[in-house]
Amino acid sequence: MKNKLPGKFLSPYIIAEIGVNHEGSIELAKDLIDQAAIGGAHAAKFQTYKAEKIASKNSPAYWDRLKEKTPSQYELFKKYDNFGAKEYEMLATHCEKRNIDFLSTPFDTDAVDFLNPLLKYFKIASADITNVPLLRKIASTNKPVVLSTGASTIPEIEFAIQVLEKSGAKEIGLLHCVLNYPTLIEHAELAQINVLQRTFSNCIIGYSDHVAPDNTISSLELATLLGAIILEKHFTHDKTLPGNDHYHAMDKEDLRKFIQKLEIYRRLYGNMLRDISNEAQARKHARRSIVASKNIEAGECLSEDNITTKRPGHGISPVFWDDVLGKKALKNIAEDTIIKYNFFS
Repeated sequence: MKNKLPGKFLSPYIIAEIGVNHEGSIELAKDLIDQAAIGGAHAAKFQTYKAEKIASKNSPAYWDRLKEKTPSQYELFKKYDNFGAKEYEMLATHCEKRNIDFLSTPFDTDAVDFLNPLLKYFKIASADITNVPLLRKIASTNKPVVLSTGASTIPEIEFAIQVLEKSGAKEIGLLHCVLNYPTLIEHAELAQINVLQRTFSNCIIGYSDHVAPDNTISSLELATLLGAIILEKHFTHDKTLPGNDHYHAMDKEDLRKFIQKLEIYRRLYGNMLRDISNEAQARKHARRSIVASKNIEAGECLSEDNITTKRPGHGISPVFWDDVLGKKALKNIAEDTIIKYNFFS
């Protein structure tokens, strides 16, 4: 499958998931785009929904109520659903100015229509992995699709892929994800990245993270080392803000430190064509040569009793040990002398 989706090993495509952390302010949304670009993200992503289209009024909360006190999904979504097509066009334009990709996850089919001209590819939320109408609508655009797999079984993921492919999706990326906000370290299950790689070898595999960030975002570091080539994490301007997606998000400084760590990993990893030129001194001085282990008289044959191997590697390499054995010394050779080819016949 031709790779149209971005990212490669140790150079993952990083999505700063702004979501609705703008809390309805177009100016704050633009500022968050600016901060994501400064931090080094490749994409700034939003969430496009209307409360009445995504949740019924009695939808219970599934997040940490100590962090986000809103008791129902409908009430939470209603707080932040005031952006429409015009606002997303403005944000897409601002992303273009900042040289960062614009993304927004559609949560209904109407959103797919007005977002389509603005997007290079579509991102589908974990909770919609079973939403057949939405999957079909997105796939019908024939654009690449990135699908989060939080709270999903392998058969459910396989079913979603089948729906997408039958409806026109030519390339699919899967993001391992855990739908706990925040996700405890012991629940992150990053080994599932490798499970997805083995099970869905035709898909690009990445990771969508909800673990509260530490100094260099260890969850994203490990995901990258495991081969995730698309990374998504919530993004905020202030991690101390209460509610919604601030408390498990990264900020621009977290992102900057993470990207600096990735540069170290890339330098450590190198490439598949080994360059040993910087080890020339070690090859010359730390390898061994064939050396006289005792005084050898002229006419005496070289044997395992009178030669050995020692550093440096300035003489005959021990690779030729068997070729040297049995050769007759042409002159006296003092103990500890590096044997040369002109010493024997």
